[in-house]
Amino acid sequence: MMSKAGKLIIDPKKPVIDCTVVDLSAGGACLQVVASPVGLPKRFEFLHAGVKRKVQLVWTRGFIIGVAY
Repeated sequence: MMSKAGKLIIDPKKPVIDCTVVDLSAGGACLQVVASPVGLPKRFEFLHAGVKRKVQLVWTRGFIIGVAY
C-alpha cells in the first residue's frame, strides 16, 4: 500500500508542511494540508514516498489543495 503521508517544501529555510495524499494521478495530486493553505506559493516541491517533485498549485478548497507536476 502506498504511503499517504507527504510533505510540502516551500523554502529550504522554512519548516516543511505535512500533508496527507487524498488522490494521486499521472499529472498531479490532491492533498490535505494540516494548516491553512492561504499564503502557499504557486510553485513548491512535494515529497512523497521518497520522490521529490516540483509542483504547481492549481486549486484550493478549504484544507484540500490540488497540485500539478
